[in-house]
Amino acid sequence: MMRAFALLLSAAISLQPALADGLTPKAKRELAQKNGGVYDDPEYDPATTTRMFRVSTGPSTLPPGQVAARIKDIAQLQSARDNQLVGYGLVIGLAGTGDSLRNSPFTEQSIRAMLENLGIATEGGSARAKNVAAVIVTANMPPFVQSGARIDIDVSSMGDATSLAGGTLVMTPLKAADGEIYAVGQGSVIVGGFTAKGQAEELTQGVPTAGRVPNGAIVERPVPAEFDDQGVLTLQLRNPDFSTAIRIADAVNDYTSQRFGMRVAAERDARTVQIRRPKSVSAARFYAEIENLVVESDTPARVVIDERTGTIVIGNNVKISRVAISHGTLTVRITEAPKVVQPEPFSRGETAVEPFTAIEATRPDARVALLDGPDLETLVSGLNRLGVKPDGIIAILQGIKSAGSLQADLVLQ
Repeated sequence: MMRAFALLLSAAISLQPALADGLTPKAKRELAQKNGGVYDDPEYDPATTTRMFRVSTGPSTLPPGQVAARIKDIAQLQSARDNQLVGYGLVIGLAGTGDSLRNSPFTEQSIRAMLENLGIATEGGSARAKNVAAVIVTANMPPFVQSGARIDIDVSSMGDATSLAGGTLVMTPLKAADGEIYAVGQGSVIVGGFTAKGQAEELTQGVPTAGRVPNGAIVERPVPAEFDDQGVLTLQLRNPDFSTAIRIADAVNDYTSQRFGMRVAAERDARTVQIRRPKSVSAARFYAEIENLVVESDTPARVVIDERTGTIVIGNNVKISRVAISHGTLTVRITEAPKVVQPEPFSRGETAVEPFTAIEATRPDARVALLDGPDLETLVSGLNRLGVKPDGIIAILQGIKSAGSLQADLVLQ
């Protein structure tokens, strides 16, 4: 009796993983037979899909957004993502601006390895050429590219080369994070900067040690992707916002209700909107129809400050409660002007330096101003009335935020 109970318990435990994932293989075959031999959604059974998509029955009553934009401009498909590639190669043909092989031994090792692969023996010899530079090649592989497509690549020096102008990148394999080769790069390097050097002066503009090879890489293998087989499309918002996500779901549901007679979109969070593809249309055609729908996007009130460059960006919804501000600083200037004291003639005295210091303290006129910013124009006009420079405006905004009167998020960069 106990043995039979143990066998029954083990059988139930062995069936648990299959049941936890949704449909068992037998149930999938039965469902495919009911649908005419086609099983469109291998990940979710109808019950699981119903639990995942809690589609609202009607549009939400949200206030108007800030800017009307297309879905393709404010969101992107989760499956349609770039893949980063990287490789190590050599740039040849430089006019004496390459790596010094004494300071960059890896360049000499790469030259020997390349020549040996070409069937040229280099044992016992020493290379002193300065027209070769070791570089790191990077590229972004767009989604859905196939073998034979060309992509742009960026080339950056990793040695002590002074310029890559006029150089040619030798065939360089480009690998992804999985270690597989997905593209091969080669071509003339285009550099935006330049360097001019003489015996007593040197002039450099731009970055001559980094360049670009347009269409310089050929895709050797595509990234595996089955876009048309996806039953669920996932949209990722570029600027996460709950209101924008709900408006996207409502716009898609309004369109699909008229076009397909069903509501298919559901918001998951501030960044994610999931859309169930109707079975009567392909994934590419369906997304092409909904990506041009216009929605009113929204963003939180935000003030971005870059203290290094003195740049201030104030969003349209930023508001300031009524506050009084006094801006003025004490300036102390210390001037050192030492005096030279000469001895009298024929006195056998010595010339001496006598210190002289002048200290001046000034306080610019500090004005008290009232700021009340119900909209962006009023806020900017109030800050301009203070007559302060950008660094002063930065200090004022930080003080207003500390006082709790800035109704926005303050972002410091």
